[in-house]
Amino acid sequence: MSNTAGRGRGPMGRRRGMSGEKAKDFKGAMLRLLKYMERYKFRLILMVIFAIGGTVFNIIGPKILGKATTELYSGLISKINGGSGIDFDKIIKILVGVMCLYVVSSVLSFIQGFIMTGISNDVTYNLRKDISKKINKIPMKYFESRTHGEILSRITNDVDTLQTGINQSVTQLITSATTLIGVLVMMLSINVWMTLAALLILPVSMFIISKVMKHSQKYFQDQQKYLGEVNGQVEEIYSGHTVVKAFNKEDDVINEFEKTNEKLYSSAWRSQFFSGIMMPIMQFVGNLGYVMVALLGGFMVIKNKIEVGDVQAFFQYIRNFTQPIQQIAQVTNMLQSSAAASERVFEFLDVEEEDQVAEDPVSINQIEGNVSFEHISFGYDPSKIIVHDFNADVKAGQKVAIVGPTGAGKTTMIKLLMRFYDVNSGEICIDGHNVKDFNRMELREMFGMVLQDTWLFHGTIMENIRYGRLDATDEEVIAAAKAAHAHHFIMSQPGGYQMELNEETSNISQGQKQLLTIARAILADNKIMILDEATSSVDTRTEERIQKAMDNLMKGRTSFVIAHRLSTIRDADLILVMKDGDIIEQGTHESLLAKNGFYANLYNSQFEKMETV
Repeated sequence: MSNTAGRGRGPMGRRRGMSGEKAKDFKGAMLRLLKYMERYKFRLILMVIFAIGGTVFNIIGPKILGKATTELYSGLISKINGGSGIDFDKIIKILVGVMCLYVVSSVLSFIQGFIMTGISNDVTYNLRKDISKKINKIPMKYFESRTHGEILSRITNDVDTLQTGINQSVTQLITSATTLIGVLVMMLSINVWMTLAALLILPVSMFIISKVMKHSQKYFQDQQKYLGEVNGQVEEIYSGHTVVKAFNKEDDVINEFEKTNEKLYSSAWRSQFFSGIMMPIMQFVGNLGYVMVALLGGFMVIKNKIEVGDVQAFFQYIRNFTQPIQQIAQVTNMLQSSAAASERVFEFLDVEEEDQVAEDPVSINQIEGNVSFEHISFGYDPSKIIVHDFNADVKAGQKVAIVGPTGAGKTTMIKLLMRFYDVNSGEICIDGHNVKDFNRMELREMFGMVLQDTWLFHGTIMENIRYGRLDATDEEVIAAAKAAHAHHFIMSQPGGYQMELNEETSNISQGQKQLLTIARAILADNKIMILDEATSSVDTRTEERIQKAMDNLMKGRTSFVIAHRLSTIRDADLILVMKDGDIIEQGTHESLLAKNGFYANLYNSQFEKMETV
């Protein structure tokens, strides 16, 4: 589903590169992940057995192939000396045996890969399911203190990173460790001195790697930093290109981009250069090791200390010995990313939840819609109270308008009413029952909302309206659209109620989108309605149509209307005037004007602005 309201992405929407991120507590994060995977322990044990088995069978192969080489060499020497020559039957048996070993190794590796893929998919599936359940139980303050991108990254990027890490790093770590140990054992079984000669290349390799890494790391970090800046600039400029053109800032934007792009080019060139020279240097050092082993091996063969086939097998083992070391180094980086991702996911799953169920919940079936605020005191930070001793009594079916300057606490009262936050002191009651005595989900079922930001998803107009009540018939949807004064413009669209809405639907205006959300609210038929500045972003003519639709919506329902345009709430049964978290005036439009107080000043100032315009 996509939001057709659309929002621009500014500097706060930039995506930063997250590669190379490290966990705050690597050990704790990995232990928590292993504990989560404990339910798959039987499959994990099977995977480990098959992974080790496949690797061991693969390791044995070169030693047996060496026997075939020895047999071939011995046969040639025998032929030269007038003997029986090469025993091809024996060689064929050896080769068939090796082939069987490799087939078994491949089958075992395939099975372990199949098992591990299933485990990683199951882990990520259950993590997403747990996150989906969790997200509906987390207090609103959590979402309001973080960006949408940060929260979404837990469900998408972090879980994907975990899936890749689990699927690749776990099996790679097992096979690499098994290969390293197995190859070392096989090398030692051939010859200790040749093994020591081969191992001499390790400290040299590690020294070179550490030196190159030390110089390249800062350039990789710079590359990631400037890549994030380039992406951010492109995204920001693209989303605001109209403003850039309007202010003739094309040259400034290009100059700024070129400066950042130049830094990215410089850091990327240096990082790739150091990364590129790593392999040639390692190959050179490795070849030196081969030369040492070849000289020592040839000497051993001449002295009849080892067989020719053992030298050939030893060369294969040297090649297999260096690979798992590099793989373990790569796996370590992947495990760091996986640990960081799991830490972020579990941090989200550990967020304190709201109480969803009351001990003895009040039924919402017979609720009429009487609402009372009794000595409400509240602050988002308990040490900074913004609502002081708020009192109001609203009868069922009344239209209540809440007005006041920005920051007066208008929306805060609605959040308290719906229990997005709980009051510090006092009580909010519906039909005499404290809102805390309702199950939280059932409490919110009583409320319908029409907000300034219209939310429509990718689908037909019929589906978008029916979202208010999924079991509604087509006739009920159309009746709701007519009550919202939306039927006429819907029928003028290609396809009518079956027209698809998406982000490219340019022939649906903001006001028409608002009428669709009102139709949705009418269809939902909630006991209490909340309208938060629903007409603030439309023209006067459209405002009149929306106002008529909202009048139909509010008939017979308790309604709370938050409005900046005071002309839209003159017929309210009760107007609550808020300032600095307190109700400083309340009454009807006429009685408040007669007082010639704060409300009268607000209303007259708006009227004067309209007259000026």
